[in-house]
Amino acid sequence: RLNCIRNNVWLASCGVLSAGLAVLSSFGLLLFCGVPFVVTVANAPFLILGVGVDDMFIMIAAWEQSLRRKEKSNVKSLLAETYSEAALSVTITTLTDVLAFFIGTWTAFPSVRSFCLYTGTAFVFCYIYTMTFFGAVLVLNHKREQGSRHWLTCMPVGEGDGQAESCLYNACCIGSCSGHSSQPDSEHPMSIFFKKYYGPFFTNKWIKPLVVLLYGAYLGGSIYGCIQIREGIDLRNLASDNSYVAPFYDDNEEYFSEYGPRVMVVITESVDYWNETVRLGIENCTQNLE
Repeated sequence: RLNCIRNNVWLASCGVLSAGLAVLSSFGLLLFCGVPFVVTVANAPFLILGVGVDDMFIMIAAWEQSLRRKEKSNVKSLLAETYSEAALSVTITTLTDVLAFFIGTWTAFPSVRSFCLYTGTAFVFCYIYTMTFFGAVLVLNHKREQGSRHWLTCMPVGEGDGQAESCLYNACCIGSCSGHSSQPDSEHPMSIFFKKYYGPFFTNKWIKPLVVLLYGAYLGGSIYGCIQIREGIDLRNLASDNSYVAPFYDDNEEYFSEYGPRVMVVITESVDYWNETVRLGIENCTQNLE
């Protein structure tokens, strides 16, 4: 927002910080408990960041709607209504994510088990921080707006402050070129677009069959892609960093990768290796194969 009071840059930054705290808390707890850390776990923070930011947008949207409906209400009732609308969505999405990753801990691969355990635990902490830490940040940000304080410096903004200064100085340090109102803004243009144009367009009786056809084409393409997909995985990533398998795959890739797959011959019968004639026969067989 261009309004120097209603700008929520710090609020968004705290939403990202909330996801970061969840990652630190979950990783610290599991490392303290001795859960092995493998290289695939390093991808987990990106998943947590995506879900944490999504929860942040849900909370902020519910808070803005509560402000528009109850401009004169106290903070307690505003926060209660925000949680009543947003907490259900956040809880359901978190439960499904946690359930999916904890089911993944049943796998036989230790690296996948560690990844699922770290990620699922991080989702739990992300939910806790969203419901506690970020809710408190919403209230503090609201009090800053009610006090007509600048979004960056938190300094009080007066009606006549910075009139002699440049527009850039006013926007970043003291005031704003677009007004100083701390009251809730009118409905966001994006919300108006979806409500007045996007929604009615897709509920049109001529558009509905087109949407069904497009979804059918998408579904058919997805099924075809699943049938044609070829599995492939770096076996090195499936082993723990301290496993004896890790240096084997490293050396195999460095020294033997250009020779292709190894060919092995297995003798399944009982053989008298003490007999020199038998040993010579095995040697001759090996030379013939070579």
